[in-house]
Amino acid sequence: MSTFSELIHSDQPVLVDFFAEWCGPCKAMAPVLKNVAAEMGDKVRIIKVDIDKNPAAAAKYNVRSVPTFMIFKKGAVRWQQSGALPQGMLIDVLKAFV
Repeated sequence: MSTFSELIHSDQPVLVDFFAEWCGPCKAMAPVLKNVAAEMGDKVRIIKVDIDKNPAAAAKYNVRSVPTFMIFKKGAVRWQQSGALPQGMLIDVLKAFV
């Protein structure tokens, strides 16, 4: 199993969903992320990080609200947005990094 650091240092774009179990908008994004994953296939990796179970990661990337989405490529944050997002917007943003 890869570590978070190994995953985000990939040449492949990695969409990280910082979420919390108690967050309604986070739960609403779950099916959207499934659809994004299905459409993007193996061009993109999507990982979820529970901020309550991984407070160090949340602090390191200055996550102040959930959901917060970040796209990493080669270890660098290339894009970041907080709040629930439409599926089409996420796909368009991801395509820019593929």
